[in-house]
Amino acid sequence: IRIQGNLDPRWSDWLEDMSIVSEQTEDGRPSTVLRGLVADQAALRGVLTRLWDLNLAVISVTRIDRQREEA
Repeated sequence: IRIQGNLDPRWSDWLEDMSIVSEQTEDGRPSTVLRGLVADQAALRGVLTRLWDLNLAVISVTRIDRQREEA
């Protein structure tokens, strides 16, 4: 999940123990990438709702095939 702006890594516990890494977009704007396993659609919705509650703009959500990642 990529969000606009910077998010402190201390939010990881509240966001399903996702890793939180600050980056910059191609145009130099700050963004944050959250990465981790999400059990199902309900858990994903929970994470997205928490980001909404923090008033953070979601730029993208990308599904990564776990099998491909392990190869």
